[in-house]
Amino acid sequence: MSLNTLEEIASYIVSGGKGILAADESNPTCGKRFDSIGVESNENNRRDYREMLFRSSGMKDNIGGVILFDETIRQNAKDGTPLVDIISNQGALPGIKVDKGLQPFGDLDETVTVGLDGLDERLKEYVSLGAKFTKWRAVIKIGDGMPTQECIDANMKALADYAKIVQDNGMVPMVEPEVLMDGSHSIEDCYDASDRSLKSLFKHLADNEVNIKGTILKPNMVTSGSNSNQQADIDEVARKTLDCLIANVPPELPGITFLSGGQSDILATAHLDAMNKIGGFEWKLSFSYGRALQAAALKAWGGKPENMFISQDALSHRAKMNKLASLGDWDQGLEDD
Repeated sequence: MSLNTLEEIASYIVSGGKGILAADESNPTCGKRFDSIGVESNENNRRDYREMLFRSSGMKDNIGGVILFDETIRQNAKDGTPLVDIISNQGALPGIKVDKGLQPFGDLDETVTVGLDGLDERLKEYVSLGAKFTKWRAVIKIGDGMPTQECIDANMKALADYAKIVQDNGMVPMVEPEVLMDGSHSIEDCYDASDRSLKSLFKHLADNEVNIKGTILKPNMVTSGSNSNQQADIDEVARKTLDCLIANVPPELPGITFLSGGQSDILATAHLDAMNKIGGFEWKLSFSYGRALQAAALKAWGGKPENMFISQDALSHRAKMNKLASLGDWDQGLEDD
């Protein structure tokens, strides 16, 4: 796979309907998911689970990139093969989460993402370990008086500073300004917060002279709050999300890969398909799902080696359904979904 420029790497990841498998859960988050199936979260079990996912037949042609956690990018499979090589052999590119988590911001219940200190040195090591792209997540909350513009701007400046350092190290930055679904807010509130976040993000990216053609955006969809009594339907979510993106995202950006943000796996696929059916944009509109790709596979596995193939089939199926949705062709697989 000869990909020599940032533009080529970014375009490859989302080419032909391909998307991203987000497997960068921190060890505590992975622990919660393992608790749900009664499996101890130790290094070997995490390795075995992720190796199983990466070897799934449905990775090929459906997954263009895999986001890894620091532990995972250093691990070898049971047979000694580096996990990054298994990913590459499936036709996907290894990526790495590089932010250092959240710190409180201001007087409200807001946060800013940290991790710029020492980032250049860490990136140089990740390049040597085979990473081709990176991810940094900002978290924006909707609530009483939130989000403040100060919090939005602080997070988007950090995203832009991160993106520039990543590109200077020859990797593609994935920028993730996540407006959380948590709360009882309306879809209009989500639109407002998402609109303000994207405006600030692309201003700061431009100020930093970040190469947009070598960048991937990982945004939330514009939805009702998870506890709202009025849940917007699939068509409204699709149209409002597209309106927000078209108003703020430069057409030269190669790909937008949505986070699922707590949506069910089927709903995340349905929203993605609806947007691609509407069309009217130049970027590729795809997925970067964690739970929405893994939930069925995790449940099928249950920590039992004999369930490996059933689990791999579950991941492969979801990867294929989301590729179809990225092409606006989910109807072709809907009978099986």
